[in-house]
Amino acid sequence: MSTPDLLRRLLTAPGTPGHEEAPAAIWREAAEEFADEVTLDGVGNSVARVNGNADHPLLTIVGHIDEIGLLVSHINEKGFLHVVQTGGWDPQVLVGQRVEVLSSSGPVPGVVGRKPVHVLEGEERKKAVELKGLHVDIGVRDEEEARSVVREGDPIVVAAEPVELRNDRLISRSLDNRLGVYVALEVARRVKEAGGGGGPVAGVAAVQEEIGSPGARTMAYGLEPDLAVVVDVTHATDAPGVTPGELGSHGLGSGPVITRGAIVSRPLNHLLDAAAEEAGIECTTEAAGSATRTDADVVHMSRTGVPTAVVSIPLRYMHSPVEMVELADVEAVIAVIAGMALRLEADQALTRW
Repeated sequence: MSTPDLLRRLLTAPGTPGHEEAPAAIWREAAEEFADEVTLDGVGNSVARVNGNADHPLLTIVGHIDEIGLLVSHINEKGFLHVVQTGGWDPQVLVGQRVEVLSSSGPVPGVVGRKPVHVLEGEERKKAVELKGLHVDIGVRDEEEARSVVREGDPIVVAAEPVELRNDRLISRSLDNRLGVYVALEVARRVKEAGGGGGPVAGVAAVQEEIGSPGARTMAYGLEPDLAVVVDVTHATDAPGVTPGELGSHGLGSGPVITRGAIVSRPLNHLLDAAAEEAGIECTTEAAGSATRTDADVVHMSRTGVPTAVVSIPLRYMHSPVEMVELADVEAVIAVIAGMALRLEADQALTRW
C-alpha cells in the first residue's frame, strides 16, 4: 500500500498552530472535487459538507490540521535564533534536527544547535537539555543578516520528508494529525460516492488543537452538529518502553482504537461497533476516565451538548519527526467511520447515553 498522494501533500505542507493555511488550502482543494459545500470560518477551520437524505442528523468527522512547532522569540547579536514551543516538543528530540523557518519571504533552512557535549562540565552532562539551552542556526554572520530573512514570531518546523518502510509503514512529521483530516475528508468522499447517508456529513480540518482546541470549539458552536466523531492518533503500545496497561493494548496493525469512557457517546460507539463487525474489522479500546486530550473535549460540550465518539490510529514516536503509522490502520478507520455514517437514518436522534 503506497502513501496516498493527498496524504503525502498534507504531510509535507507546514502548518503550526495559527499558521495552518498551507495544508488547509490543500485539504480544501481536494474537497472541492466532490463536496457539495466547502467553507472556511473566521479562525481557519475548513469544512467539507456532503448532503444526505434529510437535514439531520448532521454528522461531523473532525481531525486537526495543525502540527507542533517552534516560534522565533529572539534574534541575538550573532544571528542565532532563540525559540519557544507552539505545541508539545520534547527538547531532547529537537537536538541536531534540521528545520525550516517559515518567513514571510519563504522557508529559511537551519539546524537546532546546543552546547557540544565535549565542553559540557560535570553535572551539566547529566542534565536533560531544556528548550532554553537550544538555538536555531540559519548560517548567518550577525543579527543584521538574520533580520534580513527572518523575524520574531516566525514559525519553525522540523524538515522531515515522509519515508515508506516495510510492511506498509510510514514515518513522517505531522502524522499527528494530518491523518485525522485525511480520514475526515475520505469519509465524506465515500459517503458521497455511496449516495449519501441519512443526514449530511461534514468533514472538518480544525485548527489549533495542539494549543487547547479553540478551533474545534468555535467550529462546533458555528456548525451545530448533531453528532461528532473525532479522529486522532494514540500511542501504539508495541514499541519498547510503551506497554499495555493504562493506555490499553493497540500496536501498529491492530486497527481502529475506539475510546470508551466518561465523555464519549455509548450509542455512537455502538454504531461504530456494528459498522466494524459488518466490515469484518477488529477494533481495540482506549479507556478515558475523564478528558480524552483530543478535540472531543470541547466538541462534546458545545451549546447543549453533542454526542461524540473518538476513533484513533495507533502511532509510534508521537511528537517527533519520525512518527510511524501502518497505512492499513488508516484505511480501517476510514472504512469503519464511513460504514457508521451510512447506517444513520434520516432524522435519527442519539441521546448522550
